[in-house]
Amino acid sequence: MKPGLQFRLNQQLALTPQLQQAIRLLQLSQLELAAELRQLAESNPLLEFAEDADAEQDEAEGESEFDIKASAPGSDTSSSNDNDEVPEWTEPDIRSDEPIDFSSGNGSGSGSNNHDDEGMEPQNAAAESLQEHLLWQLNLTPMEPRAKAIATVLIDALNTDGYLAEGMDAVLAALPPHLKATAEEVESVRRRLQHFDPAGVASIDLPDCLRAQLEQFDPATPYRDLALRIVESELELLARNDMAKLARRLHASEDETAGAAILIRSLDPRPGAAMDTTPVEYVAPDAYARKEGTRWRVALNPDSQPKLSLNQHYCNLIAQARSDDASWMRGQLQEARWLIKSLESRAETLLKVAEAIVRRQSAFLDYGPEAMQPLVLREVAEEVGMHESTISRVTTRKYIHTPRGTYELKYFFSSGVSTEDGGSASATAIQAMLRKLVDQEDPRKPLSDQALAEALHGKGIQVARRTVAKYREILRIPSSSERQRNS
Repeated sequence: MKPGLQFRLNQQLALTPQLQQAIRLLQLSQLELAAELRQLAESNPLLEFAEDADAEQDEAEGESEFDIKASAPGSDTSSSNDNDEVPEWTEPDIRSDEPIDFSSGNGSGSGSNNHDDEGMEPQNAAAESLQEHLLWQLNLTPMEPRAKAIATVLIDALNTDGYLAEGMDAVLAALPPHLKATAEEVESVRRRLQHFDPAGVASIDLPDCLRAQLEQFDPATPYRDLALRIVESELELLARNDMAKLARRLHASEDETAGAAILIRSLDPRPGAAMDTTPVEYVAPDAYARKEGTRWRVALNPDSQPKLSLNQHYCNLIAQARSDDASWMRGQLQEARWLIKSLESRAETLLKVAEAIVRRQSAFLDYGPEAMQPLVLREVAEEVGMHESTISRVTTRKYIHTPRGTYELKYFFSSGVSTEDGGSASATAIQAMLRKLVDQEDPRKPLSDQALAEALHGKGIQVARRTVAKYREILRIPSSSERQRNS
């Protein structure tokens, strides 16, 4: 052996393109998967969606049926082309004492209605946005062209809540240079916009928004002036519901302060939110959990994964073509088969994982969040014979519909806290117990974090006070002192 030469043996895992594709498909959500498959189907002629194949088949059957009818003996198509005579119109016999039935018959009115019902779907008008609503009012408001140009820029800068979130400096920078508008001029236009509908738009912050709404009340409105003073400088005390201190600061009685607080709380802190045209997004479940007898069953949503198939027309062409001519098509066919196999593997994996989760969390489905069991990725991975990373991909942005609601599969995983009997309780179950304790407490004497921890100890759950505080913050439950002030 020559000096300097060494032999080494090592193992290296190489991911094939097909395996990489299967892993990528596994972690995609429904919408992302549909977009990915649509793109792959457009680039590979051997792939087609099941609904596209059915549509082509229906179209072909329709064309053949039309040809048969057109060539049938005794057809009047030729005579109708030769004779251009139009049948003479005769006035229908309608008696004034007989009701007219527009719901049936072969008249033009009835035919039109039937066509609308069968072929046309009612279309709802697009919701008017906040900017469109304000611009409509601006066009009806007597205002100088220069002021209207400034108002248009202000309206365009509003966020969905109706605020100038980026401040007046951003508005001044967005104004056309030829206007040469001053900050005082822009502020004057902004004040006018604040009195448009909805009142309080084009505000800089919350006090500015509430002040603009209060200014539109009649000056004789009870507690209006006191409410304006609170909005200008004492909103923090109002948020704490500390009426005694607020009354002392304002040199007013507690009854007057409470009346002003009621008036302020009747205002809208987000005047533009009511006209938000952002469409609501709904979650489509990937699987369903149903109880049959005493057992829970899991089934995949048939619409959760697009159905791909091979285009039989091109497959037949490959079989008939010579090897040299069909080499590229055979490669596309192999890729199409791999993709379909990857989709089948994705569905099988998702079903296995969902079934394992439902088996582990059947108590939650039967009794609610307080019965949630501790569960980690490793336990499910060992049960289904897969790696933890695979379980993580499968449970991300995948949803299951249960009688208790629709949940992301990740929701069913939580760490455990030891109990006195040697068992463990999940963090989700402890949070549900914590919420129940707070809901049942005396509003005049709310439980502190230490008292909540001791109450959980009484249920056999060993949890520290700082853990209770952490869970309380996750649940967005105020502290005991804040709960007492708000009661």
